[in-house]
Amino acid sequence: MNLSLKIGAVIGFLFMGSELLGQSVERFRPSHQEMVERYARAMELDSLSKDIVYKYTVDAHWAADGNSFWYENKLMGNTSEYIEIQAATGKRSTLVSAPRQDELQQGPRPRRRRQQTDFVHGSQSPDGQWEAFMEKGNLFVKGTASGQVKQLTKDGTEADPYGYMVWSPNGKYLAGYKVHPVKDSLVYYILTAEPGTTRGQLRSQPYKQPGDPFTSYEPHVFLVEEGKALKVDAELVDFGQAPEFHWRSDDARYFFYEKFDRGHQRFRLMQVDAQTGKAVAMVDEQTKTFIYHDRQLAYYPKGTNWYIRSSEKDGWRHLYLVDLATGQEKAITSGSWVVRDVDSIDVVGKKIWFSASGMHEGEDPYHVHHYRIGLDGKGLLALTPESANHTVTFSPDKKYFIDNYSTVNTPPRTALRRASDGKEITLLEEADVTDYKRLGFQAPEVFVAKARDGLTDIWGIVSKPSDYDPAKKYPVLENIYAGPHDSFVPKSFVPYSEMQSLAELGFIVVMIDGMGTANRSKAFHDLCWQNLEDAGLEDRELWIKALARKYPYVDAERVGIYGTSAGGQNTVTALLHHGDFYKAGVAACGCYDNRVDKQWWNEQWMGYPVGKHYEEQSNVTNAHLLQGNLMLIVGEADTNVPPESSYRVADALIKAGKLFDFLPVPGMGHSDGGPYGRIKKREFFVKYLLEVEPPNWNQGEVSFRGEMGRERWFFR
Repeated sequence: MNLSLKIGAVIGFLFMGSELLGQSVERFRPSHQEMVERYARAMELDSLSKDIVYKYTVDAHWAADGNSFWYENKLMGNTSEYIEIQAATGKRSTLVSAPRQDELQQGPRPRRRRQQTDFVHGSQSPDGQWEAFMEKGNLFVKGTASGQVKQLTKDGTEADPYGYMVWSPNGKYLAGYKVHPVKDSLVYYILTAEPGTTRGQLRSQPYKQPGDPFTSYEPHVFLVEEGKALKVDAELVDFGQAPEFHWRSDDARYFFYEKFDRGHQRFRLMQVDAQTGKAVAMVDEQTKTFIYHDRQLAYYPKGTNWYIRSSEKDGWRHLYLVDLATGQEKAITSGSWVVRDVDSIDVVGKKIWFSASGMHEGEDPYHVHHYRIGLDGKGLLALTPESANHTVTFSPDKKYFIDNYSTVNTPPRTALRRASDGKEITLLEEADVTDYKRLGFQAPEVFVAKARDGLTDIWGIVSKPSDYDPAKKYPVLENIYAGPHDSFVPKSFVPYSEMQSLAELGFIVVMIDGMGTANRSKAFHDLCWQNLEDAGLEDRELWIKALARKYPYVDAERVGIYGTSAGGQNTVTALLHHGDFYKAGVAACGCYDNRVDKQWWNEQWMGYPVGKHYEEQSNVTNAHLLQGNLMLIVGEADTNVPPESSYRVADALIKAGKLFDFLPVPGMGHSDGGPYGRIKKREFFVKYLLEVEPPNWNQGEVSFRGEMGRERWFFR
């Protein structure tokens, strides 16, 4: 079949109409030969989908003066054009070629500050009077003019040293920690097929699991002139990294640090009097569930006595302004919506630019919009009004921003806007989807159904075969990732994906953000607390059943599920605890027992100390409950989730007399199994949900050649 005929076949099968929806529908059951042809079409679309949408976004290269920028448009036929924009007016001109890089000022790039164990911001005092240094774990200072040396500590050792020192702005004080290091235990894995070897190669890495001890830090303050050391009157920091110290700008006698208690249920902003070592909590937030550590926004605007932080204490994630002199805290934002991030802070004008979702009634509550508001909570201004998901990048001077916006099924538009009021200066680009439409591709459909409470909206997307017949019922595959650290259903334009490729084989493929995931209310998120076993599966089951009620071509009695990492854990959990609904699953590199997986992720959601609930919710403990058909995939070189997590659940399944498929992939890391694993996943669902034999690869019906991340398909 030549390419034009294949394309025509795809287009010919598109959208056969909804007039048949009221008629009886039969189960879609292709013959073996039809299945081979569906594989061929799916792989052809995989190939055709590469770089099929043009002018997708704008990567701006700003001039040093901030008045103009240029960008490259990739066009049809593997060609490019270069556009220059005058920022104030939006005037557009075409360049012959890209400007030289040394003529440009690239926009600011995030940099990770190197965490120096001894001195965080340098060893010399800001007034230039002293040079600090460490010797055998102890702190010394030396007068730069006199050469006088003072030893400020004597109980430090190389095993328990002092470190993380920060000078006060006036050079009178040093603040730091006495450090009590803990060496993490190792986890091991074996590389079974290393080239040039005849034996398995043992590898290991330090790996902190739930319940393991942390390096601890005792805060101290040092009065340099007096040569005096004071142990701060505060609890030991025995969780996470050493908190950084921030000095008050108006009174260098005081400094602050943030303390998260282990277990994620208490946060404090501590103020320390450097003259006395006394510490008080300026902010003290406690919760019965969890405070999301990694989503805590914290800003100390330079030259101010403000502290801007985020909190979910009123049930939604919002911004708060803390007066560091008085400890008084006031809300900057409020309402039944979620602050997502801070873009910029204007110290002089006392304004803040931020992103949020859920503010626009009737719109997808996950769509990100951008706003400006006064630090007094007044003058809220929407900067990106279009009903879409917005991604913005600011000019280096923050006068302008480039706004790229789309929905999961509407192509992107890119505009240049003024940061002061959001006014659109010019529309830079609209995505060119000419080839995309000509070749018959279709983006996912958005679907909404009620959660288990009958009130909360659950949002997801649906991909169906491009040749679907509404007079037939197609089995469902759920692509699951229910990690509580985020939400995962795409919100920006998805021209093509693995979900659509799987759909072409004859499946309805869905992805859902159930309760227990992030970016909604605190109550929505709290479902995950000490309850990762839940995974929002009850909401997902209701969502799929609602989809089937609306669309008779959706077969809610033939449902499969697949996922990687936390999605692998969710997949196995679905088959163990919802096996009457989920009939088949492919789970890759799952964290099947939260005691085996990484500490920082699991204690955040399952809590500390490690209680009985860890064991009770383990897939290993519950392996005997397996009902449906399961395939486990694991990369033997996984350094994210130890491979033993998969082997332990495999061992439990074997001991329980449960049959399952098991695919260990030599040399592979944390992955869905790569190209080969994705082939096996397709075959598994074709066999168990479509109940047809997939193509015979070994006998030449379909052949495959590939390497990690790259695939080529051949058909005979």
